[in-house]
Amino acid sequence: MKKLILPIAIAMAISSHTQAQMNIKTLPYPQTKKGDVTDTYFGTAVPDPYRWLEDDRSDDTKAWVTAENNVTQNYLGQIPFREDIRKRLEVLWNYEKYSAPFKEGKYTYFYKNDGLQSQSVLYRQIGEGMPEVFLDPTKFSKDGTTSLAGIAFSKDGSLAAYQISEGGSDWRKVIVLKTADKSIVGDTLMNVKFSGVAWYKNDGFYYSSYDKPKEGSQLAGLTQYHKLYYHKLSTPQTEDKMIFGGEATPRRYIGAGLTEDEHYLIISASTSTTGNELYIKDMTVPNSPIVNIVDNFNNDHNIINNVGSKLYIFTNLNAPNYRLVTVDAANPKQANWKDLVPETKNVLSISTGGGKLFAEYLKDATSLVKQYDMNGKFEHDIALPSVGSASGFGAKQHEKETYYSFTSYIYPNTIFKYDIATGKSTVYKKSGVKFNPELYESKQVFYTSKDGTKVPMIITYKKGTVLNGKNPTLLYAYGGFNVNLTPGFSTSNIILLEHGGIYAVPNLRGGGEYGEKWHLAGTKMKKQNVFDDFIAAAQYLIDNKYTSKDYLAVSGGSNGGLLIGATITQRPDLCKVAFPAVGVMDMLRYNKFTAGAGWAYDYGTAEDSKEMFEYLYKYSPYHAIKPADYPATMVTTADHDDRVVPAHSFKFGSRLQEMQKGAAPILIRIETKAGHGAGKSTAQVINEQADKWAFMFWNMGIKF
Repeated sequence: MKKLILPIAIAMAISSHTQAQMNIKTLPYPQTKKGDVTDTYFGTAVPDPYRWLEDDRSDDTKAWVTAENNVTQNYLGQIPFREDIRKRLEVLWNYEKYSAPFKEGKYTYFYKNDGLQSQSVLYRQIGEGMPEVFLDPTKFSKDGTTSLAGIAFSKDGSLAAYQISEGGSDWRKVIVLKTADKSIVGDTLMNVKFSGVAWYKNDGFYYSSYDKPKEGSQLAGLTQYHKLYYHKLSTPQTEDKMIFGGEATPRRYIGAGLTEDEHYLIISASTSTTGNELYIKDMTVPNSPIVNIVDNFNNDHNIINNVGSKLYIFTNLNAPNYRLVTVDAANPKQANWKDLVPETKNVLSISTGGGKLFAEYLKDATSLVKQYDMNGKFEHDIALPSVGSASGFGAKQHEKETYYSFTSYIYPNTIFKYDIATGKSTVYKKSGVKFNPELYESKQVFYTSKDGTKVPMIITYKKGTVLNGKNPTLLYAYGGFNVNLTPGFSTSNIILLEHGGIYAVPNLRGGGEYGEKWHLAGTKMKKQNVFDDFIAAAQYLIDNKYTSKDYLAVSGGSNGGLLIGATITQRPDLCKVAFPAVGVMDMLRYNKFTAGAGWAYDYGTAEDSKEMFEYLYKYSPYHAIKPADYPATMVTTADHDDRVVPAHSFKFGSRLQEMQKGAAPILIRIETKAGHGAGKSTAQVINEQADKWAFMFWNMGIKF
C-alpha cells in the first residue's frame, strides 16, 4: 500500500486546488526590445525585430534570460502540486540502472547509476570478479553538469580515450588513459566536435573537428569545414596532422573508423545529414593513398565489417529500405557491389558479432531480428519478448556472446545475454523501476493524414480507461532527418499513465520508419506533410474520444520543436498545452549558426530559390506567429545548446508573448549549464520533467 500514498497525495492536492487555478498570476513579461533589422529575399522584405537575441553572450541577452526565467519560475512556483510531482519522480527514478556490458582487453565494462546519481558511472571487472569504478563522471564537476560523452579503447584494451562535455556543449575535450592504472597519457585535446575516436595500434588515433569560431559567440558561430586529424600519443595537439577535409575538400561532417583488424581506415564525408562519400585507406601498405569508393552524396553508405579484402557495405543505393552488399577492396566501385542481404519491404539495419550478421528490421516501427552467417545465409530469427524495440547485438569477431536491450512503452528496458551459437536469450539485467506493465496496454493504430496517407501511431494508457474525451493526453513526435521513433519506456511518463493519462506517438513522414521514400516525403517542399500528419494524429485522438482539445498537450524537441512551433501557429485551436523544446524556429536563418547548414537536405534554405524561400517563410514558426489565442505554451531551451542555438527559442518565445491574445501563459524555460539534451544531470532532468507535468496538469484543470 505504501506505493499508493504519494500518488493519492498528488491527486488530493490537484483536486483541492482546481477551483483556484486562475489565481496564478503571471508576472508581466519582460519588455523585450525590438530592433529595426530587415532582410530582403527575392524582393520580399522580412523584418526580424528580435535579431539582437541571437547574440547569446551579450549582457542584454543575459539580462533578458534572467528576466524570462524569473517569470517562468514564479509561475511554476505557484502550482501547488509541483513539488509533489518532483518528489514522486525522484521516487520513480531511484533504482539501479545498467547498460549492456562490453568487453575491451581483459575487462568487461558497463555503466551503472545507483538511482539518483547525477551521471552514470563506468565500471569494469575481470570475469565474474568484483566490479571497480573505472571513470566516475559524478566527480567531473561539483554540480554534475560535466558528462562523459563517449569512450574508445585501443584494440588490446590497454589505452582509452574519453570525451567530456561541459554544460552540455557539443565541443568536447579528449583525455587519454592507460587502462591498467588509469594514469593520463599526454595532454588533453581541446575543441573537438562531432567526432568519434578511432585508435590505430597503440600509437594514436583519428578524430574530427572544426576550427573554433573566432568572432562572435563560440557556441553559435558557424562551423563549416570539418577536418580529420591523426593524433600521435604524447605529442602536442598543435602537431596533429590533418588527414582529410578542410578548405581543400570542404565537408561539413567527416567521420573515421578502422576495421577491427586495423587493415583499413574508413572515411565518411558529407555536406548534410543525409548521403555521404566513402573512402578507404589500406593501412598495411606504407604511404598508401586514400581511395574513393563513392564520389557523391546521393545515398547513405557505411562499411560495417571486412573479412580480409572483402568489404561489407550497408547502403540505400538503389534500395530505399537498405541492403548489405560486398565488394573486394582492390576494386571497390559501386559497379562491383553484390547483394548479400537484399532489400525487403521492411527497413534494415545491420550489426556484427561473433562472426555473424544481425539484421534488425523495422515492421511498422517495431523490431524483428534475424541472424545470418558472414556469407549471407539465413540461420534463424531471434525471439524477442514481445512487440517493441531491440537494440545492440554488436560484439567483436571472436566473442561467443553478445548483449541486446529490449523495451516498449510498457516494457521497462531489459538487457538480455545472447548465446551466438545456440541463439538462446537469457535475462541479464531486469529493470528495477517501480512499474507494473500488467496494468497498462499499448496498441498501434493507423490513421489517415490530409492527403490520404496512412500513418501509424502507438497509443499507451491504463487498462480500463474510459474513452470519454477527458483523458489528459501527451502527443509526442519528431518527423525528420530519417530518424526512427520506436517504442521505448520512459520513467517520466509513469506520472501521466498512473493518473489515467494517455501517451501517443505517431510515426510521421520525414522519419525513417518506412525507408528513404518516407523520409523524402517530409523534406523541403514536402515538409508540410509532417505537420499535416501530426495535426491528423491529434484529430484522430479527439474524434475517437481518447481526449479532446481541452485535455491535449503536444510535445517535440529539436526538429520536433519545429513541428510543435509550426503546429500551434497553423492550428492554435488544436490543443490546450504545447511544449516546443530546443526547436528550429527561424527557418530563414537556421543555416547561419553552428552546423545548421548541414540540415539543408531536409529543409532547403531561403537562399535556394524564390519558391523555396516562400515555402519556408510561410511555415517558419517565428515568422508565422500572428495575433491569436494560443495554447498554454512552455518553450524550453538551454544556454549551452550549440546545435540548435537558443536564439531560435528566444526569438520565437518573445514574438509569441507579444502576439498572445488569450489568457493562457507563454513561458520560456531556459536551462543553464545545459545543451541540446545529452549529458544533463539527473537532477536537471527530474526538475525539467516535474515542471512539464505540473504546467500541463495545471493548465488542463485536471481533477484526480
